Amino acid sequence: MLGSGTSHGVPAIGCDCLVCRSTDPRDRRTRPSILIELQHAAQSAWAGEVRSILVDTSTDLRAQALARDVRRVDAILFTHLHADHVLGLDETRRFNQMQKSAIPCYADPITADGLRRMFAYIFGGARQEGGGVPQLRMFAIAGVFSLGGVEVVPVPLMHGSMPVLGFRVGTFAYLTDCNRVPEASWPLLAGVKVVVLDALRERPHPTHFTLTEAVEVVTRLGADCAYFTHICHDLAHAATCARLPARMQLAYDGLVLEVE
Repeated sequence: MLGSGTSHGVPAIGCDCLVCRSTDPRDRRTRPSILIELQHAAQSAWAGEVRSILVDTSTDLRAQALARDVRRVDAILFTHLHADHVLGLDETRRFNQMQKSAIPCYADPITADGLRRMFAYIFGGARQEGGGVPQLRMFAIAGVFSLGGVEVVPVPLMHGSMPVLGFRVGTFAYLTDCNRVPEASWPLLAGVKVVVLDALRERPHPTHFTLTEAVEVVTRLGADCAYFTHICHDLAHAATCARLPARMQLAYDGLVLEVE
């Protein structure tokens, strides 16, 4: 878990609430993103293949990569076009330099088109000289695809009135920035054991699950365990986890999950 916070991050600018002033490091939340590192019995067999999949290039990508010692990004998945999920895209040029290769990016067609417009200097025509521009290849997601020998299942979700994507890899699902799972998407989540799910706060919100709603989704899903993300400063980590069901808790920056 590179980042577990909402779009403002926690602490929020100019806020003196108890969570923003908390000394618990789990209450310091950068913008939402995860890194999926694929394991293999013979690591030498990975030469030239996908090992490390970044989901979203958050506004805080540089700080997250430094904090978690991220040294490789072989592919990038995008959930949607909102600023907190894409505005760190320029930081990927450092990985280009280290890996000496372009990085493939995967997004739904609307998000892919939006990224091409937003980052026209990256995707718009003639290559810039001098090495200061990320080298990325954009691919539009049309269905299930494979990365690093594992199947990636796009899971359509609703973020208010905006269609977005979650992703399933094996028995793990990452479902950030959503307030509804369409009925057609539930079969795509059958058998998921570990889920990371949006849970902004207790109060209702037009585009995000509340904590109570997120608990209900996990209960219906029947996952073995759940970690809630995209958390605002309304929820203190320790106090909130103490009242959640035993198999559910808040995620936090730096959390590492091992999933089959």
